[in-house]
Amino acid sequence: MKKYNVAVVGVGAVGVELLRCLKQRNFPVADLRVFARSAREIEVDKDKYQVEALEGSDPQGIEIALFAGTEGEKGASRMYSKKFIEAGAVVIDNGADFRLEENVPLVVPEANREAIFDHQGLIANPNCTTIQMIAALAGVYKQFGLSRILLTSFQATSGGGKKAAMTLWEETTEVVEQNKDRSFDGLKKKLKKEFSVFSGQIAFNVIPQIGGFTEEDYTSEEWKVVNETHKIFSDENIKISATCARVPVFTSHSEAVYFETEKDADLDEIKKAIRDTEGVVLSSDYKYPFPLDTEGKEPVFVSRVRRDPSVKNSFWLWVVADNLKKGAALNAVQIAEELIKGK
Repeated sequence: MKKYNVAVVGVGAVGVELLRCLKQRNFPVADLRVFARSAREIEVDKDKYQVEALEGSDPQGIEIALFAGTEGEKGASRMYSKKFIEAGAVVIDNGADFRLEENVPLVVPEANREAIFDHQGLIANPNCTTIQMIAALAGVYKQFGLSRILLTSFQATSGGGKKAAMTLWEETTEVVEQNKDRSFDGLKKKLKKEFSVFSGQIAFNVIPQIGGFTEEDYTSEEWKVVNETHKIFSDENIKISATCARVPVFTSHSEAVYFETEKDADLDEIKKAIRDTEGVVLSSDYKYPFPLDTEGKEPVFVSRVRRDPSVKNSFWLWVVADNLKKGAALNAVQIAEELIKGK
């Protein structure tokens, strides 16, 4: 089997998960290089990695580069992806910077594997919220089409980064310490500025905002679901709306998804389409996975599939997935796997 020179760019939560996925899936790596803002040594699951500084680095010889750094004009992708591409690498970028650009494929392999091969050096990984919804609906869309999707997400704090997850831990610890008498009074605490990264307290709370408010008073996260779904399915006619909330969970996003099909479909047909989708696990009618059950696992877990009796060809489902794994690192590695398989 041919082996490839691979780079992982960024060593935050997603970068670390990329290193895990490459090892767990036995990706054919010849030489692995790890890059970040500063040179150092890191340890992941007892494996040590030497991290090279991005500034001044030479990416010659790298064939596949998995980017997991920060977003924006000063982020790794904007600053360094072109350098890697010009050196001969195919860049698979986890961030949002290039997802909606015209010549950049946006890929969930279960839905649009063929788009991988239309790249011009860069392939984009969708947002975590979008990925698990698309995976759950991919088989349904291929067989029956989709005319409408309504999504409500319940997103883990790790989706906001390590500091966001630590905020949940610190706030929860402080609230518990302040309420040892179990009176349940004063569950709202005075926030410590050094741990406050949300618009309000996340411990014992729900925040109905992820990202900044933009057009039509929807948040940037909600528009990502709309725009990315249209691009992945290559279908602007699907009516999509979303509400995204942050919940006091460390890992794994949960979503309630309502959808309407274009073609007639009964419940058994919908379940079969979901069950037959690679990478998706459909639970029995009255069993459903919790976020705690899915942490560290690769599949997208679907349950509570049911018909909406008030509208023809309309259904609901509940979908849970590890947002750092399938929602980020695993999807990127799967794109790389499909890339080396070829057309």
